Amino acid sequence: MDIPGRLPLETLNNTRTLDGIRTADGRTIRKGMLIRSGHLYGASQSDLALLRDTVGLVIDLRSGQERAEKPDPSFGAALVELPIYDTQQVGVTRDEVSQKEAFERAARDPQAARDYMTQVYRAFVTEQTARSRYARFLRLLLTPPQKAVLWHCTAGKDRTGFAAILLLEILGVDRDTILTDYLRTNDCLKEECAALTVFLGEKLGGLTPQIEEALDDLFLAQRTYFDALYETAARDFGSMDGFIRSGLGITEAEREQLRKLYLTN
Repeated sequence: MDIPGRLPLETLNNTRTLDGIRTADGRTIRKGMLIRSGHLYGASQSDLALLRDTVGLVIDLRSGQERAEKPDPSFGAALVELPIYDTQQVGVTRDEVSQKEAFERAARDPQAARDYMTQVYRAFVTEQTARSRYARFLRLLLTPPQKAVLWHCTAGKDRTGFAAILLLEILGVDRDTILTDYLRTNDCLKEECAALTVFLGEKLGGLTPQIEEALDDLFLAQRTYFDALYETAARDFGSMDGFIRSGLGITEAEREQLRKLYLTN
C-alpha cells in the first residue's frame, strides 16, 4: 500500500514524515524535517543507513522499561529520552508486563478495553506529568538539528500520535487532516496488527469475536479516542488551542517560531 509520507524502510512500517501536509491558510510542512515513528528496535542495516542520512535528533517517548527491553539502535543522531508515562499502560506501552495485562483485559470485556483507552487519551490532557512532557517535546522542536527530528513511542500510535496532533494544531492544520494522519497508523501497521491478533488469540485459548474486538480497541487508532482528546481539552481548557496555551504553556512567540521553522508558502 502506498501510504503518504512513509519512508522506504525494510523493517519500520510506521515511520513516516509530515512532509507536505497543508495548513488551513494554504502553507505546507517543509520536507525532511518532521518524522513520526514506532520503535526503532530491530531496524535493518539498510534502515539504519537511511536514518543516519535523514535524522539528527530522536525523541523517545517510551517508558524506561520499554527502552530497556527494546533499546533504540545507535545511528549517530542525538537522543532525548522523554517518557510520557513512567509506568506501564495497557495497550499503550508494549513491554512484557502491560502486554500480559492486555491479554487479560481483552479476555474479559471489549467495552472495558474501549473505556480504558479513552481514559488513557483523556489523561494526556488532564495529567500534569504528561502535560509537562508534551510541552518539553514541543520546545525541543524550537531548536531543530540540521537533519530531521524523529519522535517515537512503541507502536507510534498513542503517545506519538498525540505529539503529532499538538504540532499539527500549532502549525494550523485543520482537524479533518489531523484525524487522517492519526488514523493512517492503522494502514501502516495493518499486517503487524493482524499477526498480533492471531498471536494473542492463541495465548487466550482461541480467537473469538469478543477478543478480536477488544484487541482492535487496544491496539488500533480509533476515532473515538481522537474525539476524547478534543472533548477533554474543550471541557478543561475551552478548546485544543486553549489546552496548548494554558495547559502546556506554549506561548504565541513559541508557536510562531514553530510555524516559521516548519512551514513554507
